[in-house]
Amino acid sequence: MAIKPAQPLVKNRDAFLDSGRKNINVLIRDWRLYCLLVPMLAWYVLFVYKPMGGLLVAFKDYKPDRGIINSDFAGFYNFFKLMFDATFKKEFWGAFRNTFMISLYGLIFAFPIPIILAILFSEIVHEPYRKLTQTITYLPYFLSEVTITGLVLMLLKESSLSTGILARAMLSLGFTPDGKILETARYFRPLFCITGIWKEAGYSSIVFFAAIMGVSPTLYEALRVDGGNKIQELRFVTLPGISVTLTIMLIMRIGHMLSVGYERVILLYNVSTYATGDVLSTLAYRLALFVGTQSNTGMGSAIDMFNSVIGFFLVIGANYVSRRVSTTSLW
Repeated sequence: MAIKPAQPLVKNRDAFLDSGRKNINVLIRDWRLYCLLVPMLAWYVLFVYKPMGGLLVAFKDYKPDRGIINSDFAGFYNFFKLMFDATFKKEFWGAFRNTFMISLYGLIFAFPIPIILAILFSEIVHEPYRKLTQTITYLPYFLSEVTITGLVLMLLKESSLSTGILARAMLSLGFTPDGKILETARYFRPLFCITGIWKEAGYSSIVFFAAIMGVSPTLYEALRVDGGNKIQELRFVTLPGISVTLTIMLIMRIGHMLSVGYERVILLYNVSTYATGDVLSTLAYRLALFVGTQSNTGMGSAIDMFNSVIGFFLVIGANYVSRRVSTTSLW
C-alpha cells in the first residue's frame, strides 16, 4: 500500500497565515459590528462570570471580616450540615419538597397557558383587537412583584368582596375554605401559581405566537381544501409546526424546576404558610443573614449551589430524553 506523502510544512504554514490575514481583514472591515458586542460581553463578565467566585463561600467557613479567600476551607461541611444535621435537615428537605412541588405546579398548569394564549391570539382576525388583547395580557409582566403581590393581597383580604366570591366558587368545587385564604397553608401553592400565570403568561406567549406566525399559510390552505376543521388545523398543522419551539422551551423550563424566585414567596407567605411556602431560595436568604446570633453565609451559598447543580442535571436529562424520542434538542 502506497503511503501518501505529507504536504510540505511551508505550504501548510502559508495557508495558515493567509487564513489569519483574512480573519484580521474581516475584523478590521466590520469593527463597528464587533464594537456592539462589547456591552454584552462586559455584562456577562461582570454579572455572570465574576460572581461565580462567590461559589467558594459554599466550601468555606466564611467570616465576613476575613473575606472569601482568607476564610478557612471547610470542604463539603456546609452541604452535610444542611442535609443531615438535626438542626437544619428538616427545614432543608421541607424547603426542597416545597420548591419541587411549586415548580411542578408551574410546569403542569402554568406552562400550557402561554401556548393556549398564543393559539387564541393567532385566531383573532381583527388586528387592532388582537393588539389590544395582547397588550392587556402583557401589561402585568411589566409591573413589579411588589405591585402584583400587593394587588393579590388586597383582593384576598378577609373584608373584601372578592374573598366572598372566591369562597363560594371554592365551595361549589368541593373545597372548604377556612375564611383566611392567605393564612391557610394548603392554599399557598395554588395562589403562587395563579399569581405567576397572571403576571407572566401574556409575555411568555410572545415566543409561541411568533412560532405560530412562522408556520406556512399554505399548510392551512391545503388542510381546508381537504375539508379539515379548526381542531384538525391545531392538531396536524399548528402543534407540529411549533413542536421545536415547544420542546426547547420545555427543556429550559425543566432546567429551572428548582429556581423559584424568593421575591414573590417572601411577599406572599407568612408564619402560617411556612409549611408549604418556604422554598430553597427563601431558606438560603434566611440562613445567609442570621439564624439565631450566627451568620450562615456558607450554608446559604451551599443551597444556591445545590440548586444550580440539580438544575444542570435536569437540563442534561431533559435534553437527552428529547434527543432520544425526537430530533429536537438544545445540542
